[in-house]
Amino acid sequence: MTSDPLPPVLAIRAFEAVSRHLSFTKAGEELGMTQAAVSYQIKVLEERLGFPVFVRRARKIDLTEKGTQLATRVVDAFRDLRTAFSDVRQENDTQLVIACNPTFASRWLAAHLFDFQIANPDLAIRIIPSDSEDQYKNGEQDITISGCYAPPPDNIRHPLIPATFSPMLHPDLAASIGGINSPTDLLKLPITDPADHWWPLWFAKAGIPNPDLGSWPSSRMGSQGLEADRAIAGKGVAILTPFFYRAELASGQLIQPFDLVEHDPGMAWHLSYPHSNRNSRKVRLFRDWIFTELLKDGLDMEETGLAVA
Repeated sequence: MTSDPLPPVLAIRAFEAVSRHLSFTKAGEELGMTQAAVSYQIKVLEERLGFPVFVRRARKIDLTEKGTQLATRVVDAFRDLRTAFSDVRQENDTQLVIACNPTFASRWLAAHLFDFQIANPDLAIRIIPSDSEDQYKNGEQDITISGCYAPPPDNIRHPLIPATFSPMLHPDLAASIGGINSPTDLLKLPITDPADHWWPLWFAKAGIPNPDLGSWPSSRMGSQGLEADRAIAGKGVAILTPFFYRAELASGQLIQPFDLVEHDPGMAWHLSYPHSNRNSRKVRLFRDWIFTELLKDGLDMEETGLAVA
């Protein structure tokens, strides 16, 4: 069964406005149309329906009996549509959805987000832990904070934290072999995530171009935070980004035996969003806030390229 085709939407809109105002002039002002254009749309509607919906009088217009029957339902339908769009728009304006790299979410954002919410009580925040190439196809989020995967080239992107890294471990694990005195001492201990490409980069900079990492199980933890937890538990040496573990280093839960810190030029934590969101109030508020907080945390603007576009 096929449904009857609707009259042109513009004609329906004109009818709805005229039926409320009982005036072509006022309806035109509401719709941004001339009186003649509104009158033409009503004529189109009446020709499509096959009966008149208005009675034209000298100084006013009235709905016909069929016009009244139609107007009651059309006005209600448009009211429901306006309410639906208003509700969705309000929800969109007051909810900020952030797809976030798990390491950044757990190691920095969780500890700072409350301050943003206090400063912006009208915004509800929803975090979607995510770090995959598919995260940009979701379309649900307003902002993406990525780690392992670069933002799409057509996104507005801001580098947040450079991908620096250095080995870290629990002091008791270091003491178990009499301390870490040279980079080769690390190879005497369990290596967390030995397949991580950061290990050969760091060892090469330390003067060991071909470290033997094959003796350890080639596990992939999938998150720097999980690697750190294993290191804090004394179960292995992890290669971590110092910025995220300053508290653990200060408390002695972890030690960084060497000042040598390498940088992965192909990776950084980025904040990004589609061009369609560039003028969004909630996006601008969060973007400016995160820049300010990261700079307060001691990030070097020139090193990161952190700046408002």
